[in-house]
Amino acid sequence: MIDSAELVAQLDERGYAVVPALLDAARCAELMAAYDDGPLFRSTIVMQRHGYGRGEYRYFSYPLPPFVQTLREQLYTALVPAANAWSERLGSKVRFPAALPLMLELCADAGQARPTALLLRYRAGDYNALHQDIYGEVAFPLQATILLSDPSTFAGGEFVLVEAKPRKQSTPHVVPLARGDCVIFPNRLRPNAQGARSTYRHGVAEVRSGTRVTLGIILHDAK
Repeated sequence: MIDSAELVAQLDERGYAVVPALLDAARCAELMAAYDDGPLFRSTIVMQRHGYGRGEYRYFSYPLPPFVQTLREQLYTALVPAANAWSERLGSKVRFPAALPLMLELCADAGQARPTALLLRYRAGDYNALHQDIYGEVAFPLQATILLSDPSTFAGGEFVLVEAKPRKQSTPHVVPLARGDCVIFPNRLRPNAQGARSTYRHGVAEVRSGTRVTLGIILHDAK
């Protein structure tokens, strides 16, 4: 169950939010198994070839699997109040539409029509360098990652969120996740309590053993 008001409160308080047990074990296993179903995906990225880290991820093709599509729509609807409140507090005139299809129309108008929902798979020695998922001129300010693997089956691989505040040293946040938990976080900026803005990057620490698989839900499309 996604509680929009609770998400807004968590995001305002600490810059990220966690939805415990958003997916059950059966759904997590189903999505993990889908990683090797080639026709579901539009591209596979081997991170070390691009300097992104080590490991790989796969972007789903349109149409998205029905469950992934529904989850993307639900997350967007739950997060758009926070997105618009943040945009106003940051002094931006941008306001995000109430439903995901309208948001994707804005993306298409800007030449962004490629889906961005993805599965990421890390094995021993793999990691994801700190980065932002922007993809184009139109970008929704929040995104989500859901841990699909059982944490008892791998070591390391912590989700890391780094917050840079003006004229201050950066603050790292390490977010522990259980299987099926969803972490929601800024893809770039958020207003903080002092009226300034924080800049965020995220990544994944090195996996020391086992395999870690996650589902990424980004709420805008790519060029």
